[in-house]
Amino acid sequence: MVKLARLSKTYARGEAGVAALHEVTLEVGRGEFCAFVGPSGCGKSTLLNLVGGLDQPSSGELFLDGRATTAFTSHDWTVVRREVLGIVFQAFHLVPGLTALENVALPLMLRGERGGAVTRRAEDVLESVQMARRRHHRPGELSGGEQQRVAIARALAHRPKVLLADEPTGNLDSHQGAEIMTLIRSLAKAGGVTVLLVTHSQTAAQCADYIWTMQDGRLVSRTLTSALTGVA
Repeated sequence: MVKLARLSKTYARGEAGVAALHEVTLEVGRGEFCAFVGPSGCGKSTLLNLVGGLDQPSSGELFLDGRATTAFTSHDWTVVRREVLGIVFQAFHLVPGLTALENVALPLMLRGERGGAVTRRAEDVLESVQMARRRHHRPGELSGGEQQRVAIARALAHRPKVLLADEPTGNLDSHQGAEIMTLIRSLAKAGGVTVLLVTHSQTAAQCADYIWTMQDGRLVSRTLTSALTGVA
């Protein structure tokens, strides 16, 4: 579902270049849940940004759902984010003036969908994240955990094949964070969604099927978790 072939990203800094990602080769299959951990600056967020089309690689190739993205235009990436990708950020990024229901409906409306089908889908997804009773509340009226649940619902509203989660528990306390990770895993597995998670939290990472540790822009080691092996 997601394939990286010798993918690299170098940022210019004065006359020198800083290699944020160095020839990463990786394949994450359909329905797999993969976490990336490592110290700040190790390249994990850069990797996620490249997969999401939020940044462009310096070299190498990226494939999404079997399609090479090398020649993608800005419009192509916009279509991919509307059709294939769902993204959850640490900072929620909900629209303050919209209700929870309207925030979740937004990606569907951006695809040109209208009418009762949009409302029903938004209500169904809010129900799946236990936020149906708060559907008419605006972000400022919700707790951090509740806002992240709405953000997850919004990311899944258009039935993406790939969910990118960038530090989704970073602004939450440990209890809320555990609830959010359990929710992401259960929703993703139920829908067969491929998940790429970037996190500093080893507890959050343990919800994945396996964990890639990164260092200096490289993949260092891959560890299976109890979530995949069934070990308590």
